[in-house]
Amino acid sequence: MTPRHRRLVKTAVATLFVVLLAGVTYQGVSTALERRAFRHPGRLVDVGGHQLHIHCTGDGVPTVVLEAPAGGLSAGWALVQPRLATLTRVCSYDRSGLGWSEAGDAPFDPGDVAEQLHRLLQAADEPGPVVIAGAGLGAAFARLFASRFPGDTAALVLIDPPLADGAGPDAGTADLAPWLSRAGLRRIRGAGRADGEQLPADARGALRAFLNRPDHLTRTAREVERWSSVTAMAEAAALPEELPVQRVRLDGSGTVLALARRDAALTVTAAIGRAVEDWRHSHP
Repeated sequence: MTPRHRRLVKTAVATLFVVLLAGVTYQGVSTALERRAFRHPGRLVDVGGHQLHIHCTGDGVPTVVLEAPAGGLSAGWALVQPRLATLTRVCSYDRSGLGWSEAGDAPFDPGDVAEQLHRLLQAADEPGPVVIAGAGLGAAFARLFASRFPGDTAALVLIDPPLADGAGPDAGTADLAPWLSRAGLRRIRGAGRADGEQLPADARGALRAFLNRPDHLTRTAREVERWSSVTAMAEAAALPEELPVQRVRLDGSGTVLALARRDAALTVTAAIGRAVEDWRHSHP
């Protein structure tokens, strides 16, 4: 290698280092500002070694519990929850490691999701039975909850449930996202900037913030990696014959932003509302 080529390589390496350092700094400063700007709207409740975030509004029975899509968070239900809260009690929450919830020390195990939700509802003093509604991969988790805790489940609403033999999101892309986020590259290229335009401002800001957070994206990647095992577990889960089940078809994507449109939110709210009213009619 000639001296000129060595100088070019050194210049390129130095430039790359400066760019990465600037990106990391940009990411760190932005995250710090977002932590102050978008505080959790609900409560942090201990479920045994770590805390999960749950946000409940409204009054009445049965309580509705909302399970977000893969990589989703409670803020994604911001067009659905206020409408349901005029009808009954409704709780959105963040699965372990997502949104405002702590990850805990144990590695992600999809079989623990229903157990943690059950402990969360008990610790938060949110009594059942519940109408549990899940979107995308959250529909699989909702089905697992209904199967394992039939006595605490009033009805099940499945929104764009994943197929047992269907392909999930690209795991390679999901694995790369946290590293791009740490280097600030997702923010620099404007990832998530146009997401959730129809959501209220606070929810939109929180959603965009977490979709650029390495910790949130890391746990998202773990969910995507276990996509096939989650769907297989849900498909094999036996449901009580008498359990009312409603299925809602939106765009079929089951993505984080599937519920961030007003038309989709109205469709989902109506389906969950029917499940609540049907239960009330059968339990006067």
